[in-house]
Amino acid sequence: MSFSTEHLIPLIDEGLGNSSYLVDLGDGRALAVDAGRDLRDLRAAAAGHGLRIAFAADTHLHADFLSGAVQLGHDHGATVLASAAGKREFPHTGLTDGNEVDLGGLTLRALATPGHTDEHLAFLLLDGARELGVFTGGSLIVNSAARTDLLGADRTEELARAQYRSLHRLITLPDDVDVWPTHGAGSFCSAPPGTDRTTTIGAQKHANPLLAAPDEDTFVRALVAGFGTYPRYFERLAEVNRRGPAVVAGTPALPALTAADVRAHLAAGGHVVDVRPAADFAAGHIRGALSIPLRDQFATWLGWLLPDTAPLVFVRNPDQQVSDLVWPAYKIGYERLVGHLAGGMAAWSAEDGPRQTTVFADPAHTGGQTYLDVRQATEYRAGHVPTAMHLELGSLAAHAADVPPDAMIACGHGERAMTAASVLERAGRTDVTVLNGGPADYARAHDLRLAAGDGPR
Repeated sequence: MSFSTEHLIPLIDEGLGNSSYLVDLGDGRALAVDAGRDLRDLRAAAAGHGLRIAFAADTHLHADFLSGAVQLGHDHGATVLASAAGKREFPHTGLTDGNEVDLGGLTLRALATPGHTDEHLAFLLLDGARELGVFTGGSLIVNSAARTDLLGADRTEELARAQYRSLHRLITLPDDVDVWPTHGAGSFCSAPPGTDRTTTIGAQKHANPLLAAPDEDTFVRALVAGFGTYPRYFERLAEVNRRGPAVVAGTPALPALTAADVRAHLAAGGHVVDVRPAADFAAGHIRGALSIPLRDQFATWLGWLLPDTAPLVFVRNPDQQVSDLVWPAYKIGYERLVGHLAGGMAAWSAEDGPRQTTVFADPAHTGGQTYLDVRQATEYRAGHVPTAMHLELGSLAAHAADVPPDAMIACGHGERAMTAASVLERAGRTDVTVLNGGPADYARAHDLRLAAGDGPR
């Protein structure tokens, strides 16, 4: 077939910072690469182009989302392609370095590219002898390479050295070969900020700072220095993907619950997650609820702050769709979803359920309090209020006792700060304020200049 860019359909998960790909094979069939468990967009794209998904390839055992390959095999009869070294426990075609798969006019060649994981493969797509592009997963990504510490600190340097060799293997491909990574900006698998999701081999030779490293040792130091923290759920999903995620029939149900049901759930030690916007949570919420606004980053913070073994009840607004809540939870393996409060907070208030409010203050109405910045360390170092105390949201629960009385909590806009306030409230605090805005808003209101680098903490 004569392949063009129109045959490649990228599908971006903005919340997790990843891309999956649908490739039109030219005969009514398609290849899916690194598809997640939430297959709604992929299936819509396939249906819109009149395609049947015949192959599902995974570049590696993903730690940040559950693979949709098993589901595609079950629902569509797709042949699953993955590394033989991954020892997956479900039907698949195990590939090793140099193996080729005939896609019917196009060919997929496996390239062993360990580093991000031990069993990592890149997939080179060929049209006859012409090398079109390479699905690089978490090896070569736009202006970086994915992290190598997910298998433990004792393996980090070893895998970083493997990553060096994998990248230098990939850049021996022709300059005009497209690079189609899985991890992109926003991914905790370590991608730099930016808007580009794809690139070319030639562009990366010139723009990727890791490839400018003069030797392997310098590369390793530069790569490892860029690692930040990552969500706790990363530590278990790779093994779930190796065993094979359970097949899901249709859209998982989320039963409607009465206020009495929710009170019983709380009394039994269950968790309530409030997915309404931060301002709505501040105006009144169930005492002990965790605020995680339903937005692109919902799955990340759900997986970071609560165990997957916890039965969950949700509070939502009427305009927030149940499916948009359920699928982000399922794509990271959170399946113990008890239900949602029917009628929302109005129903809770009508039953005189215990409520709590949180002060949500505009920057001009703040000052004199400890400014607690709960953003990621990279964000904090890029620019923060000079006197700000810093504790990342993901570690806040373990350091709740370190937060001074009457602290004002801030992030970039207010959503993570409201989540942080709810974490502290669950620890018994009733004295916190949340900034409705970010450091730049606060600096303007108080005639301050933001500082860069590390601060007081």
